[in-house]
Order: sequence, then structure tokens, then C-alpha cells
Amino acid sequence: MRNLKLTPLRAALLSSSLLLVAAKASVAEPVRVRFAEGLVHGFLTLRDLDGKQIADGDLFQTASGARVTSRLVFHFKDGSLHDDTAVFAQRQTFRLVSDHLVQKGPSFPHPLEMTIDALKGQATVRYTTDKGEQKVESEHLDLPVDLANGTILTLLKNARPDAPPKSFGFVAATPKPTLVKLEISTAGEESFTTGTAGHKAMHYIVHVNAGGLKGLVAPLVGKQPPDSHVWVLGGEAPAFVKSEQPLFNGGPVWRIELTSPVWK
Repeated sequence: MRNLKLTPLRAALLSSSLLLVAAKASVAEPVRVRFAEGLVHGFLTLRDLDGKQIADGDLFQTASGARVTSRLVFHFKDGSLHDDTAVFAQRQTFRLVSDHLVQKGPSFPHPLEMTIDALKGQATVRYTTDKGEQKVESEHLDLPVDLANGTILTLLKNARPDAPPKSFGFVAATPKPTLVKLEISTAGEESFTTGTAGHKAMHYIVHVNAGGLKGLVAPLVGKQPPDSHVWVLGGEAPAFVKSEQPLFNGGPVWRIELTSPVWK
């Protein structure tokens, strides 16, 4: 048999083909709407894992009929901005319509803007290289119905803790738009308090799986991202409590938590 040299181009084509096969091999199962989303304005804080606050955040959400617009914004102390707006439908199941992500400023080594048209399967990333050059990568992707960009917290609030979804689809900016799988597992309930009241939250673990092809994919998308962790209060009105996750490819793990107004 002739020994074929795996050039960078062939490696890229092979990894892209295998990723596509892996994505099609798994059957996407959208999350059912157990708790309809509506009008929300939540106050958030972003800290590093040592507890140092690095940004103030807001979650804005409005609903018109079965369509919901959810916007998560973080204003960093160094002037950086993370602004993610997702539009999704909630008709029996959740379905992403579009997502628009902007990241810029010193906290983001590679400023970018990513737009996703989930219904047309089109994703575009505009980013800045290490040399300061402006680049555009646009891809037509076979996007699954469980695509979770901008909606992970909503999906986990509606998940059944005793039978969580096995995975979600997700478009990552590498900086090229790349479809990956987010594998979902649970680490059990954990206790927390508000004042003197005790509560329990389900601890979800979100693992990035690029098709199990680390040898070929790693050079294209960077090192394996760390797992993300999300805590959701259960009961009659599930609510987000906190998360620990990177906000960009190759970035540090930051903690997102609820915060309360402070009156002067």
C-alpha cells in the first residue's frame, strides 16, 4: 500500500469530513419547553476563580408570542465588552433562530464578532489576528435542531435533572466557525443558602467534544477546552445560580453569579 503523506491541507479536509460524519451520526434531541421564558432583567457579576470581580453584567430578555430575545452583556473593568444576543423559538421545544456575539477589548486576545443564522445554517466570524489584520470566515454548516449558542442556561433550566439531555450542538469560533458537541452530565445536587434559607442546586458539567478526533482537530481548534460547570436551582421555578466557564476559545475559566443592588 502506498504511504500517503498527511499534509496540513489533507489533515484539514479529513478532520472536517470526520467532524461532519460524527455530527450527523448523533441524533439531535431538542429540549422540551417545561417552563416558558418571558420578561427578565437579571443582574450578574463576573469574577475569576480567586473571587476578584472583573466585570458587571446584565441579562435582558423579552418575549413576543413564541419568540424570545435574550441578551447577556458584560462590561469589564478594563473596558472590554462581551455582548451575546440570542433569538429562539419556544413551541413545545426550544429552537435557536439566530445568535450574535461580540467580544472586544484587552480581556479578549482575539476580538471577534460572530453571527449565526440557525435556520439557514450560516455562520460568519469577523476577527482580528495577532498582527492586527481583519479577517472574515464564513461557513455553511449542517446545524442541528439542538444548537445551544446563547441558550445553554435556558436549556438547562428546562432539562429534567433525572434525565438531562446527552448533548447540545454548538458553533465555536476557532476562529473559523466550527460545529462541536457539548456533552452534558450531572454531578448531583449541591447545597447553598440565601440568608438563613437553605436550597439545593443541580450541578451540570458541560464537556466540549470535537468528535473524538483530538489528534487531527487539536491543531485546528487549539487545546481541549476545560469543562464548564452550571448550577441550576430546581423545584417549581428553576433558576440559574452560577456557572464557571471560559467565554472564549483558549480563555480562562471565569465565574458568573447573581448579584443584588446595593443602595447608598
